[in-house]
Formats: sequence, C-alpha cells, structure tokens
Amino acid sequence: MSAPRLAIIGLGLIGGSLARALREAGAAGPIAGYDPDPAQRDAAQRLRVVDHVHDTAAAAVGDADVVVLAVPVLHTAEALRACLPALKADVIVTDVGSTKQSVLDDVERVCGKLPPRFVAAHPIAGTEKSGVAHSQPDLFRRHRVIVTPHAQQDRTAQALVTRLWEAVGARVVEMDARRHDAIFAATSHLPHVLAYSFVDMLAQLDRDHDIFSNAGGGFRDFTRIASSSPQMWHDIVRANAAAVGSLLDRQIDELRQIRTMMRESRWDDLKRLFERARAARERYLAQIE
Repeated sequence: MSAPRLAIIGLGLIGGSLARALREAGAAGPIAGYDPDPAQRDAAQRLRVVDHVHDTAAAAVGDADVVVLAVPVLHTAEALRACLPALKADVIVTDVGSTKQSVLDDVERVCGKLPPRFVAAHPIAGTEKSGVAHSQPDLFRRHRVIVTPHAQQDRTAQALVTRLWEAVGARVVEMDARRHDAIFAATSHLPHVLAYSFVDMLAQLDRDHDIFSNAGGGFRDFTRIASSSPQMWHDIVRANAAAVGSLLDRQIDELRQIRTMMRESRWDDLKRLFERARAARERYLAQIE
C-alpha cells in the first residue's frame, strides 16, 4: 500500500501537522478529517489542511485505510466508539497520545480485546500552541516517534505506521507501553505540572503586577510550557496519574531538602546540588530532543 487513504480524527496541532506533513511528502492518498469543534473543522477546511472535512467521525473514516486518533488521551475511547461502525474490516487504527498504557486499556475496553491492527504511537514533538491554525508540516522532522506494540500486534500494520512517520522525517523507536509512561512522566508530564503550578503561585502573589512585568528571559524559558492546552495536559496527567504522582512526591522531597539547606545555612550543600544538576544536564544535553 504505497499511498493509503487516511482519516484524521482530531484536527488540532498534531493531527493537522501530520496531515500537512504527509501531503507534502506525498506519502498518503486522500486525507479526510473530523474534529468535534466546528471552529477547528472550519479552520482545517479554510487552510486546506485535509482534502475533505466531515461533520461526523463515522463519515470521515468510511473509506480510510489508516485512521489516526489525534484526540486528548481521555477521549480515545469516545473517538474510537464513534468510528467503529464505519471502519473497514482491514483498517489500521493508530493514535498520537502522550500516554500509552491508558490508550491501550481504553482500546481494549471498547473493542473487547486489543485489535491486532491497532498501533499505539506517540510523536515526541509539539509546541505550546494548540489548534489546527498552528499546524506545521515540518513539526516531526528529526524528532522521535515512540511505538508501543502490544501482545496481539500485527507487525505489518506496525510497519506501515512506521513508514508513514518516517516519510515525514521522524525517527521511530519501539518501547514497552509502561516504560514509555514512566519515562515521559519524568521528562514531560511532571515538568508541565511544575510549570503550571509555578505560574499559578506567582499569579496569586502578583496583586500589583510587579512580578510578571519584571520577568525576563529565564522566566519565559521556564514557564513556556504553561501556555500549553490545559485540557490536553489535564487529560495526560490524569491518564498517567500514578507515575506522575510518584515523581511529584520525590520532587516535593527534593524541594524540602533544599528548604532545609537554606534554613540551616548549608550553602555549600546547596551549591553542590546546583553543580550536580548542572553537570547532569550538560552530560545528557546531546540526548535531549
């Protein structure tokens, strides 16, 4: 299948960018799209992100060889249920969710078992912007996509999904779903929790608007991800709550240790912690994408 017909359910940043990237690469046939938000459907139509925008998920997927669920992770089951009656028997369904075990659990619950031709995937790419208007055809170039195969996995379906991601410039790697969720709880999910919490704390202090008006580049760098979609990150943290919660407990313990160092004037210990953290970041910087 050299140019499969695609349907993308969820015309936001990721779904829209994937559609644009695949069209630019000539890696897909006609691309249909659906989004529950009429504004996103209208924008996708106006910007010609997909070839056809439909008013229902079922209408979008009827002719598709590959269906991409590009919805917030807590809406995976809802989106799949809406598609199921219209799916072709040999269709490949994949997703782009930032958690993988919750997605596999939802798919299994909806279908009664994990379909062999369902391929769980997660592109490690994005921006703090949301919506199809911010979609970019080069969003995935030189970024990783994690595929988390399950016990019933059809490897031919996995290979086709892999080829689609490689066609848009991504590097595909394979990983166990639970390991994926543990890793991204640490590298992505917890940092978003910290950024949101930090900005919320400062907003409650900034009654005279002095804090934000005097913020510089460091503040912008540290808090950039707090401009991300609250709904999306609520869903991600909720779907991966156990892993994120465990790491949050450890982070709170670390902050308490720092507070104790400051209270006890253990400035050399604090400096050593800073030096240790800086060295760790410099050592692994080349691996950060």
